[in-house]
Amino acid sequence: MTPNLDAAASFLAQHGRLLDRRRFELLLGRADAAAVFAAVDGYRNPDGGYGWGLEPDLRAPESQPGGALHAFEVFEELAPVTTPHAARLCDWLASASLPDGGLPFALPIADPAGCAPFWVQADPNRSALQSTAFAAAAALRVARHDEAVRTHPWLTGATRYCVRAIEELTEAPHAIVLSFAVQFVDAAHGFHPDAAALLDHLAAFVPADGLAAVAGGADGETLRALDFAPSPDRPARALFKPAVIDAELRRLADQQQPDGGWLVDFDSYSPAAALDWRGYATVRAVSVLRRNGML
Repeated sequence: MTPNLDAAASFLAQHGRLLDRRRFELLLGRADAAAVFAAVDGYRNPDGGYGWGLEPDLRAPESQPGGALHAFEVFEELAPVTTPHAARLCDWLASASLPDGGLPFALPIADPAGCAPFWVQADPNRSALQSTAFAAAAALRVARHDEAVRTHPWLTGATRYCVRAIEELTEAPHAIVLSFAVQFVDAAHGFHPDAAALLDHLAAFVPADGLAAVAGGADGETLRALDFAPSPDRPARALFKPAVIDAELRRLADQQQPDGGWLVDFDSYSPAAALDWRGYATVRAVSVLRRNGML
């Protein structure tokens, strides 16, 4: 089926965060960059990082690597427009990084209300490939149009950490770690000379059908080919045969719900997060379908 964009807009008007409503309007050419910047700025802290539930299952106000991921995603969508807040976010990430250049999975949380246990229980003194890869991958995508991010020392150090950690993988990591590792290597193409070799290394761990069950997740929670390779013009797309991608695109288009939004298959940890994730998933679905010529 062809997704109904008017129904998606109505779903976001009824249930979505202001940020996702603005991102959706930007995607359709109905909003300017200033409106989106204003919406994401509400999640920014004086230290330059982002918190306040920008990562929906991390409701705490403190700046977190998870918040950095989502902020960079917005900055990427606003290309070629840049913001000094992107470099300031890199400054904050540098302050949060450990001596090996990696980021901890999460930093300490004062009030765990509405926060997923895996964020609350994270060791702040141990680097995690997952958080470092998701922040660095998103930053590298911003770096394509923002020189201040491209030349920032934090991104250099985080890239080195991710390259080392990926090179050391001898078996398939957790599905979510694998997905972010692939996204990092994909984003690193054109920036790091070993990106192609790293993608080949990771290819051995990626299922040919793109279906990677999430251990410890919700019943049936599975990452899919479009989670690994959402864009048609990027190196990671070569991990999958065209028939796999075509089937996944049709599936994504068919998953629009009667209320106009899309669902997620993972657990949320507060009523607000459940709706936030659906709004985020709705914007993402429309974005992926549009990038792939389905809209």
